[in-house]
Amino acid sequence: MKIAVAAEGDKVSLHFGKCPEFRVFHVEGGKVQALETLRNPGDEPGAIPDFLAEHGVSVVIAGGMGPRAEKLLKDSGIQVVTGVLGPVEDIVKSYLEGSL
Repeated sequence: MKIAVAAEGDKVSLHFGKCPEFRVFHVEGGKVQALETLRNPGDEPGAIPDFLAEHGVSVVIAGGMGPRAEKLLKDSGIQVVTGVLGPVEDIVKSYLEGSL
């Protein structure tokens, strides 16, 4: 599973489409095995959901997200978690523990 977090520095970004980058956590057996950083490809309609789907992301975590982006992600089979703020690594840990 790959979890992408909309990030600004080490914090979850308030806005999915405006974040500078996505931190992508590669998870196997409930544990993070690798981490990669992907630059935001731009906020053109539909570009980011397609970009994340092409990278095999299965979960997206962000502070906030517009309804169109959320629908496009869900239509691609990607789970969306919004309303989340805090340090990126703590948020991923909470998600994996089922407490997010």
